[in-house]
Amino acid sequence: MSTVRVKFESSVPTTPAELWDWSTSVRGVDAEMGPILKLDFPKGMTHIPRDGSGLGRPLGNCKFLLFGFLPVDLSKLTFVEVEPGHRFVEQSPLLSMKAWRHERVIEPAPDGTHVVDTLEFTPRFGTRMVTWFISKFFQHRHKVLLEQYRERRSAASMARRLQGVRPAHG
Repeated sequence: MSTVRVKFESSVPTTPAELWDWSTSVRGVDAEMGPILKLDFPKGMTHIPRDGSGLGRPLGNCKFLLFGFLPVDLSKLTFVEVEPGHRFVEQSPLLSMKAWRHERVIEPAPDGTHVVDTLEFTPRFGTRMVTWFISKFFQHRHKVLLEQYRERRSAASMARRLQGVRPAHG
């Protein structure tokens, strides 16, 4: 079994601070993953520890639910590095993997924010199939991320234009 490394990059039309908040919130992760997978986060969790507290210790067991209902994997959600506002590394034990590491880096860019997800993993079985699935899944996550912020930008732009329109009085 060999270790696989894949990388996904996007330029997102938002600020690094807004993207950091999204990327570290349960709501944002759920939106990026859905409807393909749902991660059953520990009860009461709203964000990953953004200040670096709890590094290296599992935050709890999380089930991966295919299409939101079929259990397909189990994770002991563990963050090992956090640079607030910029970067996190999640390195969680998974039933399906001998090793798993997900790093997300968020950096300012001329057109908004540059986000990079780098994954290193060693599947216990079916390396080609698992690599294909994870690649498609992270392409989906980046597509959702881009759509989310394009829609927000369009809505804000429309609101600004409408503020300038005054109703005619007869």
